Amino acid sequence: MGKFDGVLFASDYDDTLYNLQLTVSRENHEAIRYFMDNGGYFTVATGRAHRTFTPQIQRERLEFNAPVVLSNGACIYDYEADRYLVENPLGEEMKAHMAEVSRQFPELGFESYHGDDVYVWNPNWVTHRHLGRMGIPYTQCGVEEMPTPWSKVLCQQEHEYLEQVKQWIGQRFEGCCEAVFSNPYYLELTAPGCNKGTMVAEVARRLNISRENIYCIGDNSNDIPMLQISAIPFAPANCSRSVRDFGARILPHCDDHAVARAIEILDGIY
Repeated sequence: MGKFDGVLFASDYDDTLYNLQLTVSRENHEAIRYFMDNGGYFTVATGRAHRTFTPQIQRERLEFNAPVVLSNGACIYDYEADRYLVENPLGEEMKAHMAEVSRQFPELGFESYHGDDVYVWNPNWVTHRHLGRMGIPYTQCGVEEMPTPWSKVLCQQEHEYLEQVKQWIGQRFEGCCEAVFSNPYYLELTAPGCNKGTMVAEVARRLNISRENIYCIGDNSNDIPMLQISAIPFAPANCSRSVRDFGARILPHCDDHAVARAIEILDGIY
């Protein structure tokens, strides 16, 4: 028996657990190990897909003992069993929708994720920066050449431009997808009802974790659905205005071990 038995802690990855120096700090590693050694379940809920998150496990020596939420809530992956537990792809109609979006917004770039493959339409400076950071191969092609189904679509441009895209998709294709910002330059599209909140709740259900013992930390708008189910919604000091306005409990910057600080707070509660 441990003090954190029956407790689930889910962390966003980029700019939360993974800091702006592009690493996971020793302090965060030690805190996560302490949390798990004392009975807690730790997991990551990330916008990254299986292809882009998996290399981080070895590179950053990541440790977790619960299934991971990937692709901004499109799926849940059990790394211990090496299989998907939940997959919720976008509908087949999204290919035609995105072809229309690309005609309406010619400066938009986007990535579609099909299995472990990444396909790119009209890459711009945001696309190149993102794919460079991910360090993975991709196929640049026309929308009609992209195989389906897609686990998610990642739209990329300046924020003001993406706001127009989001509004247009919501009006033109109402109910076709979830559309949320994961940072000012990324607009994530997933299947309706699929977000970090619904999937963290599903992980908790599978582990028999009660709602009052779920804790989450994240820095951007796409994290708000899981912060809504968190007993205490935590956020690093570098979080977006939307997360601050939501009312998250602000912790130190991600470069100053925000995840470790959250676990320190839980250590005082349990």
